[in-house]
Amino acid sequence: MTAPPKDSAPPGEDTDAQVIEASRRDPDRFGAVFDRYFAAIHRFVHLRLGESAADDLAAETFLRAFRSRDRFDLTCRSARPWLYGIAANLVAEHHRAEARRYRALARSAGTVEIASHDERVVQRVSAAVMQPRLAAGLARLSAGDRDVLLLVACAQLSYDEVAEALGIPQGTVGSRLNRARRKLRKIIGPAGEAL
Repeated sequence: MTAPPKDSAPPGEDTDAQVIEASRRDPDRFGAVFDRYFAAIHRFVHLRLGESAADDLAAETFLRAFRSRDRFDLTCRSARPWLYGIAANLVAEHHRAEARRYRALARSAGTVEIASHDERVVQRVSAAVMQPRLAAGLARLSAGDRDVLLLVACAQLSYDEVAEALGIPQGTVGSRLNRARRKLRKIIGPAGEAL
């Protein structure tokens, strides 16, 4: 017996596929998918593009998912990879701005003082405010390599989930991740050994 997909429905509740299927007749049912995944999608977009884009793009992710729910593959119990795929596509649409932002962060040595504990935690894990060499390295990665790396590192998706989210073979996920890690290690040096 296989374990249920990570972040799938809590015991006793409908699976994501069941909720999405029901939402085709009763649109209000889609709110359960929003409730299950909004915080995670928001966090992913925040880590990729910053707070100012996170609210809009996380909301846009669910708007696009709602509008395309008739095309959701009901054989997939979890909507998690599907939603991350939509979010990754939205981030890709903002790729040029993202790359400019990483280049600017690489040039700046200082960090902004953050007041709340939650914001300090996000600051510590956010690639956007980490050491300038990491930001420069992320800016130098191809969009495909960067998407795979950040879906694994920030969203903690499995190779299978990343492959589904980006619509690429699982082997491509592995090769892109290895290539991204190798490039970042070269740029970052000893501090990047954990990548």
